[in-house]
Amino acid sequence: MHFTQRRHSQPRKPQNLIIGFRAINEALDADKEFDKILIQKGLKGELFTQMRARLQGLNIPYQIVPEEKLNLLSRSNHQGIVGFTSPISFQKLDEIIQSTFEIGKSPRVIYLDGVTDVRNFGAICRSAECHGFDAVIIPEKGAAQINEDAVKTSAGALFHIPVCRVSGPAAAIEILQNSGITLIGCTEKTDKFIHELKIDGPVCVIMGAEDTGISNDFIRKADFLGKIPMEGRTSSLNVSVAAGIIMYEINRQRFVK
Repeated sequence: MHFTQRRHSQPRKPQNLIIGFRAINEALDADKEFDKILIQKGLKGELFTQMRARLQGLNIPYQIVPEEKLNLLSRSNHQGIVGFTSPISFQKLDEIIQSTFEIGKSPRVIYLDGVTDVRNFGAICRSAECHGFDAVIIPEKGAAQINEDAVKTSAGALFHIPVCRVSGPAAAIEILQNSGITLIGCTEKTDKFIHELKIDGPVCVIMGAEDTGISNDFIRKADFLGKIPMEGRTSSLNVSVAAGIIMYEINRQRFVK
């Protein structure tokens, strides 16, 4: 009996991956949007110093990672740096809020605190756009990668709703509170149900990761905390489902007086 050896196919390179210093610099020169950039741990030299300064100046998130992680992404000579381009352009949160007020509308936005699953992110963006929300806010670190899967799961909504990237919770809280926006934290750490809250005017819904929930910063700073009534044996909802329920309740209160 004759056996043939099965060949192991190499992992397919993501279409949004750019490799090497020169290629990334050229993409930056062409005003390409980057979701994030990974730089090899221990990398030194002029190229690294210049790149880091450029990324900081452009407010592009970058992470220092082990070489092994880069090797998994590319078998080519990556030079210690790879970048993931974004299919969308990021917007500035303060500008979105201001422009929304200027057209006579109360801003409604949602902040995703530690939501890293791509499909959950895409589904939340879809619900936010369908419910007429004005922006989705994500932190520079601890956010889902915005790629083809995110766009597909959003059913194209990512091309219609602004995504604002901020440095973290503190930056978001400062902008939102200074703009007179009510912060509503969605958490099980409260006795109040979401439908018991009087939600009116400018509002920001804060959704956390399914395992950790919203951060203590948001719990302390939120104007209201609310939870979804649960009667079944399962202890929690998928975060994208929960976000859709919360956004529906906000719209219900607007339309049903």
